[in-house]
Amino acid sequence: MPGPVWTRAVLPGNAGMIRVGIDVGGTFTDFVFVDSDSGAIRYYKEPSTPRDPSEAIETGIAGAMEKFGFRDGDIGFVGHGTTVGTNMVIERRGAKTGLITTKGFRDVLEIGRQVRPNVYDYRSVKPEPLARRRHRIEVQERVNARGECLLELDESELRRGVERLAGDGVEAVSICFLHSYLFPGHEIRAEEIVREMMPGAFVCRSSDVLPEFREYERFSTTTINAYLGPKFELYLDRLVDRLIRLGITAKPYTIHSNGGLMSIETVKRYPVRTCLSGPAAGVIGSAAIAGQAGHPNAITFDVGGTSTDISVISGGKPQFTTTREVATYPVKTPMVDIHVIGAGGGSIAFIDDAGGLQVGPRSAGAVPGPVAYMRGGTEPTITDANVVLGRLNPVALLDGAMPVDHQGAWRVIEEKVARPLGLSVEQAAYGIIRIAVSNMARAIRSVTTQRGIDLRDYSFVTFGGAGPLHAVETAIDCGLKTIVAPNEPGTMCARGILVSDTSLDFVQSRICRFGDAQWADIVSIIAKLRDDAESWLAGEEIPPHRRRYESILEARYVGQNHEVQVRIAADDPDAGSFLAAFEEAHEREYGYALAGRAIEIVNFRVRGLAATAADRSTVEQPEGELAQAVIGHRRFYVDPQVEWVDATVYSRHLVPLSSRIVGPAIVEDMSSTSVIFPGQVAHVDTAGNLIIEL
Repeated sequence: MPGPVWTRAVLPGNAGMIRVGIDVGGTFTDFVFVDSDSGAIRYYKEPSTPRDPSEAIETGIAGAMEKFGFRDGDIGFVGHGTTVGTNMVIERRGAKTGLITTKGFRDVLEIGRQVRPNVYDYRSVKPEPLARRRHRIEVQERVNARGECLLELDESELRRGVERLAGDGVEAVSICFLHSYLFPGHEIRAEEIVREMMPGAFVCRSSDVLPEFREYERFSTTTINAYLGPKFELYLDRLVDRLIRLGITAKPYTIHSNGGLMSIETVKRYPVRTCLSGPAAGVIGSAAIAGQAGHPNAITFDVGGTSTDISVISGGKPQFTTTREVATYPVKTPMVDIHVIGAGGGSIAFIDDAGGLQVGPRSAGAVPGPVAYMRGGTEPTITDANVVLGRLNPVALLDGAMPVDHQGAWRVIEEKVARPLGLSVEQAAYGIIRIAVSNMARAIRSVTTQRGIDLRDYSFVTFGGAGPLHAVETAIDCGLKTIVAPNEPGTMCARGILVSDTSLDFVQSRICRFGDAQWADIVSIIAKLRDDAESWLAGEEIPPHRRRYESILEARYVGQNHEVQVRIAADDPDAGSFLAAFEEAHEREYGYALAGRAIEIVNFRVRGLAATAADRSTVEQPEGELAQAVIGHRRFYVDPQVEWVDATVYSRHLVPLSSRIVGPAIVEDMSSTSVIFPGQVAHVDTAGNLIIEL
């Protein structure tokens, strides 16, 4: 069956078209449409469809096209972020996966690092490897740590193992041999044999997915890639079919965990790189927003329906990491450094075995959702508590498109929290909010003050459907003084996609000493990776004048176990500059540098990218009097001391630029609600951001 016929790849920043960014969240799927000529920006939200996320994308685009009057052919760029891969791992819905490895290393996935994060929790259960033991095949082959072949691959033994996997109905195969990052030949030959004997299977090898040392992380990441492959491919194919049905022929892109965009073909090959897809877009967008607002240092605070995502922006740049866990499985790919906790609008409040009130991490998600959403929810959530306290509109959300059941929210909190604890409904709802805020503030401190970051130097960029709702209390708990809520904050991740670069990282592990004599060899390895990046960018149809490269060496002092990342000049790097940059990075990370101590390079990394054109979107704020923005009044509950206050409710899009909003006040837009407490002052800046000064 022939594949889709795409128009020429339309890259971010091209003019004369509508560009759409899409973020598939746990509760809502968000859309941002930007006209590249006029800069006009439009927002849209659609309830997510967890069984098939592409369904909400099709429904949302169709609804937006009708609402905003877009015609077939108007949309020239589609970028989307998704948590499909992460959810597959969490819910164990991936493909039946097999592992082929060196004899004696079958159980690397099971043994792991012997790290026990919950030493005293007798209920803690180690997750079962994604490749069952009977589907982990050992074969004779051996390469040493210098990349020298000690034992050739036994192809007859390999074929017998592949026959077993095929007979058991295995759909995906991960090939991970010892030291293959230095000598990939055996993996390449094994891949050829597996594809020959299992033509319908998804096959990947570690020397392609993650050519780095540290076997456990490499095996885990490659196996997750295989586990996600078949079903992720089906999801992407359904997405493509739905876009074509809407008349969209522009080649779609997906944002991956390091905040860059990849084509559908690349995502199908490396689905593991999308595990932080949507949240990464939010951080990239926040960095752009914070910079425009004059806040190069910022803490990002993304509160959605199921989780709170926190990241740090310093000097206008997000922080990155190469290792994190997804549902307790290690994933080692370049990604924006985001700290995630299970606290979102749909997080469920419950009374534990000891009679204490707990909130999250379990979430009501999109289906059945909070009780207030009237979709069958039966458990009290953070959203229900905000409705009861008057902080959320008790009648309808999404500009009136989503009715709210205030009585249902009140009733479920009364029955399941207030009455069992002997509290009033207001006290119970406020308790739910305080627990959630405390968890959020603790998470922020864990990635800031506990790492030596002085929060007095940072602003608080808050977004997501529930971010501005909890921003003031969380900021006060953390000692932050300035809150920046972007225009339509509930769609920030979708908007971030439209300012993301097209990019991919290429890495090679090779442990070698640093010195003037070795520098030529070091530069030659970087040059080889740059050639790989050049080939990938050409395959992505990036014109030569838009291609850029970033070079990074991961290095450490001899005797250390972990390394720091050091950026070097992309063109003509020199040893002296690297040494100075390494000592600076090491001092920043560990608090000291050792002059004269031997240094070794561990990983070589080159990022190929095509920079996005400057964000042309414009937010129009009216002139005039603040009174024209008033859309009503309502009472909201502040705390047990102040209790209920009368607040003026404003429409975000009608607030004039020159006006000051004095709390208590509530500012509503389509995707989110900002609460301004008594004694606080807010205004809207020229970029459309709501600035709250504490």
